[in-house]
Amino acid sequence: MARAGLTADRVVAAAAELADEAGFENVTLSALARRFGVKDASLYSHIRGLDDLRTRLALCAGGELIDRIAVAVAGRAAKDALAAFADAYRAYALEHPGRYAATQIRIDQSLIAGSPALRRTAEITYGMLRGYGLEEPDLTDAVRLLRSTFHGYCVLESAGGFGADRDVRASWEKAIDALHLTLVHWPRETAPEETDDD
Repeated sequence: MARAGLTADRVVAAAAELADEAGFENVTLSALARRFGVKDASLYSHIRGLDDLRTRLALCAGGELIDRIAVAVAGRAAKDALAAFADAYRAYALEHPGRYAATQIRIDQSLIAGSPALRRTAEITYGMLRGYGLEEPDLTDAVRLLRSTFHGYCVLESAGGFGADRDVRASWEKAIDALHLTLVHWPRETAPEETDDD
């Protein structure tokens, strides 16, 4: 029987707190069960197992992240939108390292299609980039560039990987300037020219 007051949402919320405190890799059913003062088996009334828990946590954290980004970019365009997007992304990653790590796991494509948060992430990200006049396949390439730049910077910063005297925030702002220039001057992919075989 499920413990009174214990719900899937409460389990995921506790997992999010644990991830930020101890690291995403240390989110286990045993650790959560100890937090609630129950046996591991009690959690199976609310989640299907560790993979299900981590997927739920990833979706929850992804929703939190895009909510923050959406507020930041509202009413902005071009470089202002890019900088607001980037700053909101970085702030979330640094404030919630465990939750942020959860957003990087691979999620089943069928779950992605059914997730309002992940659909919203795509809409906001691609919408911002369309402000630079990009269309597919350049949009996907640009998304990958931004994601890898933001992720790499945040992971290195949170790990203390930048040892030079240069202010980390100043380097971040310079990176955003460089990304803006790259997007403005994007090497757009053109359709192959048709050949006349007659």
